[in-house]
Amino acid sequence: MKIELQEITVRDLVKGYVDNAEEGVKAYDGKLDIRPAYQREFIYNEKQRDAVITTVLNGFPLNVMYWALREDNKQVPFEIIDGQQRTLSICQYVNGDFSYDFLYFNNLQEEDKQKILSYKLMVYVCSGTDKEKLKWFETINIAGEELTKQELRNAIYSGKWVTDAKRHFSKNGCVAYQIANKYLTGSCLRQDYLETAIKWINDGYIEVYMAKHQDDQNANPLWQYFQSVITWVKMTFPKYRKEMKGVAWGEIYNKYKDKQIDTEELEKQVSTLMQDSDVTNKKGIFHYVFDKEEKNLSIRSFDDNMKREVYERQKGICVKCGEHFEIEQMEADHIIPWSEGGRTIAENCQMLCRNCNRKKSNK
Repeated sequence: MKIELQEITVRDLVKGYVDNAEEGVKAYDGKLDIRPAYQREFIYNEKQRDAVITTVLNGFPLNVMYWALREDNKQVPFEIIDGQQRTLSICQYVNGDFSYDFLYFNNLQEEDKQKILSYKLMVYVCSGTDKEKLKWFETINIAGEELTKQELRNAIYSGKWVTDAKRHFSKNGCVAYQIANKYLTGSCLRQDYLETAIKWINDGYIEVYMAKHQDDQNANPLWQYFQSVITWVKMTFPKYRKEMKGVAWGEIYNKYKDKQIDTEELEKQVSTLMQDSDVTNKKGIFHYVFDKEEKNLSIRSFDDNMKREVYERQKGICVKCGEHFEIEQMEADHIIPWSEGGRTIAENCQMLCRNCNRKKSNK
């Protein structure tokens, strides 16, 4: 890969700057694609953004940036590999999108305006194959903000499919956020929503799905599937609880979407389990009401004080085999199982040797 160092003034960079939701973000008289299909959304916070303007206004050196030369696009021959966040900070400030130190660019003294416009950015222009450019994109660090796995996947499988998928799942206030932010964790801007949707639709095999659909014209099937999941959740559990945020809803939907469900009975079960102090994983309730696997609930264990109390009461004798053991060689067990109404209290605890407890558990 060939790399050539160039000096680009801010004046030249911001010329023709435009941020269009449908056509992307361009600058450098329309010749620079600031946000190619694989790039992330703007994620700098106010402090990071202001730090860029401070650096430029004071003439301090800004970290070097990397552009890629696109041989196949004469109209927009450059795209940013590294430096999107810094570039956007500069362009947005000069464009009047935000103020710095309570002043917009137009409110600055002429001397300060010229300091910014005359500032020279150090840009390495890289030319080579797509594979070489994407490999470089994967290995460099963008202004201290590590790329998420999904941001890297978007780079590797860039194309019309990724661009359309990001329209649904990755924009600030995107439709996926509007309908599902109460049910998903993470940030749509950092591609968490998109990653979750692909994980759900293809049983966790994200790369396989993206490779298969990379050349698709749009991401409609993924978007339709995602809407179906969220609609099913809202109909199945009409009463929203904060514990529903972050549940692996796609996994539940894939298994039980065709099952006849009594939503009133389901709500009674959920309510009862939510009030059960022995259930320590409340999110797991939404799995448990379907599969009845107690591991989803993380039933509260007997604490050390309870174990010691029961051990002393039994005088170290295992109630199953009648042999004596040290407390470290024994395990606490529910006399009446939790599933049958037994509580995690000392009165419902018995100490068994490990062997007897294993035999009991395997029945």
